[in-house]
Amino acid sequence: MLWLWLILGILGGLSLIFLFIRCNNNWLQVTRHTFRAEVDRGVKIVHLSDLHGKEFGRRNARLIAKIVKERPDFIVITGDIVHKYREKDKRVALELVSALCGVAPVLYVSGNHEMRNKGYRFFRKDLMEAGAVVLDNCPRNICGLTVVGLNCTALKNGVLKKITPETSGAKILLAHMPQFVDNYASCGYDFVFCGHAHGGQWRIPFTKQGIYAPGQGMFPKLTSGVHERGRTKMIISRGLGNSECPIRLFNRPEIVIVELIKK
Repeated sequence: MLWLWLILGILGGLSLIFLFIRCNNNWLQVTRHTFRAEVDRGVKIVHLSDLHGKEFGRRNARLIAKIVKERPDFIVITGDIVHKYREKDKRVALELVSALCGVAPVLYVSGNHEMRNKGYRFFRKDLMEAGAVVLDNCPRNICGLTVVGLNCTALKNGVLKKITPETSGAKILLAHMPQFVDNYASCGYDFVFCGHAHGGQWRIPFTKQGIYAPGQGMFPKLTSGVHERGRTKMIISRGLGNSECPIRLFNRPEIVIVELIKK
């Protein structure tokens, strides 16, 4: 009978590991930040990033339900909504954007996965037809805020300073990659929304330390939370899906809620 108990123990252990991994990759977490800003009234923003074609329930029903409950003034998506233009990814992304546009205005900026090939110009058109406002190196005024979107390939070309408007009110930048925070801060943005780092993918338990992030390497510093550079506050989403590394550990998919209240 010892062998039977051994087999049952192994199967039980494997089941617990499977359940743990499944929860780490599918159990949505809501993270909240509140800041004072130059706004006429309170503004609630939902920040999503790095979906990579993932679904939380059929047609992302669980993700959408959580966002509906928040009643945001607008929603920002900071890139990598697809993964290499697989047909499934595009379908998932466009269905989600279409549904979210029925909740609140959706502002979108590209990530490196969208920019990897010429398919972006067609996908960009699809996003706009689904209702998203695609901010490719241009500003948008919404809820008394100036929101600027930086195309994922534009930073290296010195575009950021050219597209940054002069304004007395609060100014927000949507930019996929967080490692260029000093460049963002030098342009005088009050808030920057980023993704890309996936929270470090695998995080050391009971810490906020991730293992690896693209563009930052091992044990990166900019993977989640709020990081300040002078007046600039950069809010990093840990993202929702996965790319080359298919598993998150101690790093649940994240919906970020940012509330701006009047100074």
